[in-house]
Amino acid sequence: MGEELSLNHDSPAVQKHLEITQNVITRMAENSRSCKVWCVTLVSAVLVLVAQTEKPEYSLIALIPAVLFLILDTYYLTLERGFRESYNAFVRKLNGDDPMLADLYKVAPSGSVAGHFGASLKSFSIWTFYVTLVVMVLVVWVILR
Repeated sequence: MGEELSLNHDSPAVQKHLEITQNVITRMAENSRSCKVWCVTLVSAVLVLVAQTEKPEYSLIALIPAVLFLILDTYYLTLERGFRESYNAFVRKLNGDDPMLADLYKVAPSGSVAGHFGASLKSFSIWTFYVTLVVMVLVVWVILR
């Protein structure tokens, strides 16, 4: 068991812990955004090359980066949610349950990645983007055929 510690909101250690956790959350959100940007760039490049070569069967190759970035983006969203839960749990402890010294040194996502992956996959920001992208690839494939 950790040693009990009376911490307040203004403590430099508490502020640094919250800042570090918030920075990790921000980094995960930025990684998620980058996945979407790279995915659109690669899928668009593949479709442009397919249109120039007039080989419509190759347009389905664009589904590969879409699926890979879907998985990576969902992973980043899962981590982001886990870190947000961890941040909120620490603030709850800070506001009532007397945080332990060990709580200051734990910067890790709450729960298991596998447990939250399915919920993140169902997220509006994930499925709308990637379903739209896959539909676009299939429309281009049908048009070029």
